[in-house]
Amino acid sequence: MQRFGKCPVCGGDLSEKDVEKLLRGGVNLATVKVRADVCLRCGERLYSRATISRFEQIRAKLANQEVDEFHPLGRSFQIPA
Repeated sequence: MQRFGKCPVCGGDLSEKDVEKLLRGGVNLATVKVRADVCLRCGERLYSRATISRFEQIRAKLANQEVDEFHPLGRSFQIPA
């Protein structure tokens, strides 16, 4: 992963951490655990190009209902207004 010097948002120090990212594709949602540089001051997350490419692939699969390789985590519900 390409390391950044300082946070581009606030200039704070960065630390590499394991984080969860929520991805949406169409009506489907998925969580994925990845490594990211996280700002210790403002919490901004900086992802590598490879990680961003992976996010795009997952979103496309979700949007196209290509979810056979994903593990279901339960059910979600929409509450009417």
